[in-house]
Amino acid sequence: MLDQNIITQLHQVFKKLDDNVELSYLKSDHEKQNELVEMLTGVASTSDKIILTESNATSPAPAFIVKSKYTDRIKFTGIPGGHEFSSLILAILNSNLKGRLPDESLTDRMKNIKGPIKLRTFISLSCENCPDVVQALNLMAILNPDIHHEMVDGEYVQDEVKELKIQGVPAVFNEKTMFNSGKTNLADLLDKLEKEFGIISEPTGVRDLGEFDVAVIGAGPAGVSSAIYTARKGLKTAVITDRIGGQLQDTKGIENLISVPYTEGPNLSNKLNLHMAEYDDIRILEHRRVQSISGDAIKTIELSNNEILKTKSIVVATGAKWRELGVEGEKEYLGHGVAYCPHCDGPFYKGKDIAVIGGGNSGVEAAIDLAGIVKHVTVIEYGESLKADQVLIDKLNSLTNTTVIVNAATSKINGDGEKVTGLTYIDRTSEENKSIDLSGVFVQIGLVPNSQFIKDNVETNKYGEILIDDKCRTNTNGIYAAGDVTTVPYKQIIVAMGEGAKAGLSAFEDLMLK
Repeated sequence: MLDQNIITQLHQVFKKLDDNVELSYLKSDHEKQNELVEMLTGVASTSDKIILTESNATSPAPAFIVKSKYTDRIKFTGIPGGHEFSSLILAILNSNLKGRLPDESLTDRMKNIKGPIKLRTFISLSCENCPDVVQALNLMAILNPDIHHEMVDGEYVQDEVKELKIQGVPAVFNEKTMFNSGKTNLADLLDKLEKEFGIISEPTGVRDLGEFDVAVIGAGPAGVSSAIYTARKGLKTAVITDRIGGQLQDTKGIENLISVPYTEGPNLSNKLNLHMAEYDDIRILEHRRVQSISGDAIKTIELSNNEILKTKSIVVATGAKWRELGVEGEKEYLGHGVAYCPHCDGPFYKGKDIAVIGGGNSGVEAAIDLAGIVKHVTVIEYGESLKADQVLIDKLNSLTNTTVIVNAATSKINGDGEKVTGLTYIDRTSEENKSIDLSGVFVQIGLVPNSQFIKDNVETNKYGEILIDDKCRTNTNGIYAAGDVTTVPYKQIIVAMGEGAKAGLSAFEDLMLK
């Protein structure tokens, strides 16, 4: 099942293992049981430290447990191929404490969550956001003996998917109660777990991370570019981020990064991380959020992990996030008919009628992708015409199962208390209220800058974008900004990289003049 290239790579990856990791598969009569055993046999063949065993327990679906001297609390139900294959590999490495483990501060928070907790994450193998959740919760199940986690491929438990009324992934459940729906990250999950289940003991004191020349907030294209440029100038640099790559992690195909004909967001994110790792002057503080910024010549940054650091300069490169509609029904039906990721949740709407809200590039691309899965797609655009590139509009118009409605303001997402049943919009020409019967609504209405945390420190425009000059300076001395969070036109990867370099060079220039 595993091709030779993957086997060769795994031989190298698993050389790190210094203790046994057991893959114990449950007995099952499922028609794909042999496929699971074949995959696990291939993985086990790449290291004498990986032991394959058959459990005495039984399961209606293919399933196995990852065991080591540190954990027996990670379970996979289904065959973790596709995007989830990396979750399996990391589970093996991390269960031997040989993977990319969090630093001491994050580890302490994970160990401090009060249990017992048993979580199950329902996924689909086409979901690009699911591995982030699976890997984060698997990691917590390794580090905290009171946390159990199971990845469940919905394909193998269709009755349960229907019973729980799951219409989007990743969907994390505590018993039969949804704990989290949709894309999220380790920092968010930690916050939610602490709030939902509590902590064993209150943290004692504040952890001081030291003083830096520059603190870069954000690790997307702009933030990484800025950090590399400041490090190359010999400046001690901290990079504070909830996840490396930022919005790139949610980007499928990238074909306009000059000199790179094609790449994908997660791959580019990994390369950004590897590039930063080449510099000893860069300290990466991942899975963090900034709580507050104070001070003048020397600024103090308070982080969400009960940590502080001091810095002479700050570069804000926090990018943007998907904009929400802000209408009745949107939050209520998230994961039950309201979605933001067509790649992740599209398969749940096979043969059904859905709507895509937004007629820009993202919306039209989503409509084109979904048209190959669903029965019918209605694109709803607020303006008088679609704003996407003409080549995308032409492709959309060539499809036989799509409809475009313009001059329409979505006012409500309708449901029956359990799932979406339609939406209501205002015809901006006639001012009439009109309704459409639907099973799902995909929101694709652009981006909102991630500037809320710093709005009291720098000047922003009415859209929340940080105002900058031609050298990426804000109105506050020592604070710079770059990329999608700013007023710079054209929200593109290559533009963000250039702006990040400018911000880093400006910070260096100003420090040298002091």
